[in-house]
Amino acid sequence: MKKNYIFSPGPTEVPAEVLLAGARPTIHHRTADFPPIFESCQAKLRKVYVTKNPIAVLSSSGTGAVEAAMVSTCSPGDKVVVFNGGKFGERWVKIGKAYGMNVISLESEWGKPLDLDLLAETLKAHPDTRAVVVTQTETSTGTVTDIKKLGEIVSKTDAISIIDCVSSFAAEKLPQDEWGIDMVCTGSQKALMMPPGLGFASISDKAKAAMDTAKCPCFYLDLRRYLKTMDSSDTPFTPAVNMFYSLDKALDLILEEGIESTWARHMVLSRAARAAIVKLGLTLFSERPSVVVTAVNLPDGADWKSFNGQLKSRGITIAGGQDHVKGKIFRFATLGYYNVFDVVTVISSIEMALASTGYKFEMGSGVAAAMEVLRAYDPKTGWAAAEEATRDMEPVPALLG
Repeated sequence: MKKNYIFSPGPTEVPAEVLLAGARPTIHHRTADFPPIFESCQAKLRKVYVTKNPIAVLSSSGTGAVEAAMVSTCSPGDKVVVFNGGKFGERWVKIGKAYGMNVISLESEWGKPLDLDLLAETLKAHPDTRAVVVTQTETSTGTVTDIKKLGEIVSKTDAISIIDCVSSFAAEKLPQDEWGIDMVCTGSQKALMMPPGLGFASISDKAKAAMDTAKCPCFYLDLRRYLKTMDSSDTPFTPAVNMFYSLDKALDLILEEGIESTWARHMVLSRAARAAIVKLGLTLFSERPSVVVTAVNLPDGADWKSFNGQLKSRGITIAGGQDHVKGKIFRFATLGYYNVFDVVTVISSIEMALASTGYKFEMGSGVAAAMEVLRAYDPKTGWAAAEEATRDMEPVPALLG
């Protein structure tokens, strides 16, 4: 018998109760049956977002949400600063150019975070910048950007901040209102613990004001339409009704755990993963690793196809590198519906696959290192206590302190 495990950075594992919620009979969305589920999801989303702002829910991927945020607030010719440090940064650059925006691309080597001093200098040199588009966790590199500091910088300017949180939402900490972020965009298939299919974009008052004069051509992705229909607890176009059922249940699970606890759980699990990788003598690809996905340099002489084939034969799905790092790194996530035993599963499978490549290490050493971190979690005291207890166990110098 072969059991399958998904450790890719999305789509991720979906709890059975979330899947079953989506199996309820479909209702007509233009009847009195839909507004209650819409209102329930809005109220719960605001708690997870930690915001008072309305949140547009689109039948799209996370990319649709980010594109909607850009085209609904900007006009052709507007200056838009985009951090380009990976595949998704590249995507936002392409979207901006496709709509005729004057994109200022702040490029950085893959695996390096955004230089926030450079961002501040760029905004000072271009005070007429309309928007700043930044990915919180660049999934292609496993690198996280300091969004709190970014919010401090951008909020002092006339520009709006559009944050791609497609992989990081509900995993990396980001209390939107407290950090002064204007638009937080994400998708359903990551830490929200749902199948792919929904995109989300929260909208601050500053972003609404930008929409008043935005002139990019758009229709389905025009967030002004979504804001208008929210007054009647409705959507401008046919919603993915059954996905709303799943969303309502998934949000219940997150709120039952507590968003602070959810953030702490992801931190502890990622610390355990990093501790294991370092103990195995491997190196991390990112200088500032995210809690979302651990990107690892393949050891010299290891062939990606052979390594990945060993994992697949054991029912394990992870991700490889993209573009110029294809075949050179591997990426695995403990994102969303995962706990301490899932980390043990993926690390042990990586050890087995590494051994098959001829890489020399002490079998079980990675699992033992992960367990040293994971044993700090006690269900009685919770994930926040475990996060505090494991801070000194962080194996990455850049993340210490």
